[in-house]
Amino acid sequence: MISLAAADLEADDVVRAAIELLNEEGFDAVSMRRVAARLGVSPVPLYSRVGNKDDLLDAVADRLLADLVPAELGHAHWADCVGQWARALHERLRSVPDSRLVLRTRRWAFVDASRPLIDALRAGGFTEPEAVRACRLVMWSVIGFVTVESASLAERRGGHRSPSVPGGDPAGVDQADADALFEQQLRYLIAGLTADHPTDLSKFGI
Repeated sequence: MISLAAADLEADDVVRAAIELLNEEGFDAVSMRRVAARLGVSPVPLYSRVGNKDDLLDAVADRLLADLVPAELGHAHWADCVGQWARALHERLRSVPDSRLVLRTRRWAFVDASRPLIDALRAGGFTEPEAVRACRLVMWSVIGFVTVESASLAERRGGHRSPSVPGGDPAGVDQADADALFEQQLRYLIAGLTADHPTDLSKFGI
């Protein structure tokens, strides 16, 4: 337990303690009372530092999604930027021990994380509405995949038969299957976006 005088308490201390609780005990453990106990203070000063519990959870999500990719994705083709951003989001989200945090997060954490991708899409010739729509499709696909992936890996029963087609075992999937399925979904998604914005995808393995 971290012991801080209430006067020395900062918002960063509160968010860090909440993330530690999330990692150690899961989503249900994150409450103002538990975070305050971890910091060695009463819950009262937490409200003036971070707001209510919903605000705290949003701050946790902001922290977990911060610096997802470089602010500038560089001069790569937009399709490569989509792949880089989607893989980074996938890796970051599946490091969260409880997908409920992802599902209940207010949109602004994801909006901030998506700005570099939107800029890359705009640089690739997408209009602003097209870039926002494309980014939303990528984001929702990744969030949905991570949610199902975490549940599927937790629920798989029995021996894994390692079929010739990754993800082809009716009994479930292992991590290698999930990784292969994610890459396949990403290829399909980029190919679909390219239908509206034709380009040479051979260098992306598509």
